[in-house]
Parts: sequence; C-alpha cells; structure tokens
Amino acid sequence: MSKTFDDLLKKLSSCSMKKVSVAAAQDSNVLEAVAEAKKMGIADAILVGDCAKMNEIAKAEGVDLSSFEIIDEPDMTMAAHKAVSLVHDGKADMYMKGVCDTKTFLKSVLDKEVGLRTGKPLSHVCVFEVEGINRLLFLTDVAFIPYPTLEDKVIMIDYAVEVARACGIETPKVAPLCAVEVVNDKMQETLDAAELTKMNEEGKIKNCIVDGPLSLDLAIDPEAAIHKGATGRKIVGDADILLFPDIHAGNILYKGIVHLAKAKNGNILTGTKAPVVVASRSDSKEVKMYSMALAAIIAEEFNKQKGE
Repeated sequence: MSKTFDDLLKKLSSCSMKKVSVAAAQDSNVLEAVAEAKKMGIADAILVGDCAKMNEIAKAEGVDLSSFEIIDEPDMTMAAHKAVSLVHDGKADMYMKGVCDTKTFLKSVLDKEVGLRTGKPLSHVCVFEVEGINRLLFLTDVAFIPYPTLEDKVIMIDYAVEVARACGIETPKVAPLCAVEVVNDKMQETLDAAELTKMNEEGKIKNCIVDGPLSLDLAIDPEAAIHKGATGRKIVGDADILLFPDIHAGNILYKGIVHLAKAKNGNILTGTKAPVVVASRSDSKEVKMYSMALAAIIAEEFNKQKGE
C-alpha cells in the first residue's frame, strides 16, 4: 500500500515507462517537470507547442530537450488538438495541460473525433501527502463539479476509489464530509451522506467503505473520534478519501493544505479514456511531476484492464 509519493515512485519502477503528450508545453515549470519525470523513469514526453519559445525557455532554465519529440505548433487550440490526438491514437498514454487555458484544454479532451470522452461525467481527484498524516489523502472534487448531486457523488466516489486502488489501497475508506457528523433534515449534505452510506452497505457502491456524514476532524483525526465518543464509527480518523459537499469546501481545503501545511500533491482528471493532468499554470514543477506520476500509475492500471 502506498503511503507517500516515494512509495508511488517505487511502484512505478516496476512498470514500463509511460509517455505523456503535453499541450502548449512552452512553460518553464512544465519543461522542468517533464525533464525530471523522464530522469526519474516516470514518463517520457511528446511536447506540442511553440518550438521557438520552448527552446528559449529551456536554454534559460538549463533544460535539455534533445531527447524529447517536439511538435511545433504555436497556435494554442491546434496544439491542444494535436496533443490530445496522440493520446486518442495510442501514441501516448496520458494527456497533460501546458500553458493553454483550461477551456481550450477541456474542449480538446471532449472533442468527439480525437478527444478522450467516455460519455461519463468528468471529475477531479487530488492526492495529498501531508506531514503528520500516515497515509495519502484523496480529495474529490476540488476543481470540477461545483454542486454535485447525489448521483454525481456516487460517480465521484467510484472514480476516487479507482485511483486509490491503483495506488495500492485495496479497500479505501470514504468520508462524505459535512459540517456535522449526524443527519440533519435541514442540511441536504447530511442526507446525501447517509444515503451514500446506505448504498455502500447495500453493495451499490463497491470496493470501499463509506461512512457519513462525517466532520473533517472525525475523518482524519483518531484523537477527535475518541474525544467525541465516535469510536464505534466505521471511520475513526482513518479516512482515505475525502468527498466534499461542493467545490467551495474542497477548493478551500485544497488551497489551505497547499499554502499552510508541508505537503506534496498531484492531481488527475477522471472519467476519461486515458489519464488527464489538468495542473494549473501556477502549479510548481513538483506538483506537475507528481501529477504525472499519478497519471502513469493510472495508465498502468488501464493497460492491465485492457489485457484482461
């Protein structure tokens, strides 16, 4: 079971090296991240974008691009189109956003001819290694679905469970988070959490343990469970997956961890035919590298499923 990003990197050492196709790769953090990812055996890359700018940035940052395949396409929209086509056609295993805007990038993901759409909703899973917590935390959804319905939450759990299982967590514990840990008829989030727990008990949500509603402290802090007399819950401060009631709660905690705690993280878009990395243009090279590592692990799992 992977408890840190180092564990994930060790897991990748036994897998074949994957290839990532990058849309609009002319960015210093992107180029440094793909160079480091290749050096560490995480993934090779095909860089699609403005070749002149890439070379200018690489020279300034001391990045050697000589071993990468580069496709010159200065136009952002066309760069995304060409980059996603490589994944669609099986020439790359995963797709990554460079400096093109999110709207253009997602439009290429959903392209009917060359995109990676499956017909299912898309969702976002973030994986955190936080100092002081003895396991990886999987957060969903902090960036994509604003106000998830009960049906959305079922799908979000399924996706997050797939990611967690690919990372070696056989039966992840899922905490549908609310402001309180008891059902309140005036708080729809608690009703949804209780229903998700029931669906899990009935076998409608599989390969995990769901226990909600739960407050954040009961989900991640065993001491809080003891003090609140909640040691009889299925989750006693040992949740693996944190399911947020809406994008505001998720995004605020995400940014709180990034800016206030010592942590590492990687992000992935789920519900696509191949792993998709939608890192922010402001994300560090480390975040982009760990996101590629996460995508490579998911790609390995996709390949196993295709072989079955």
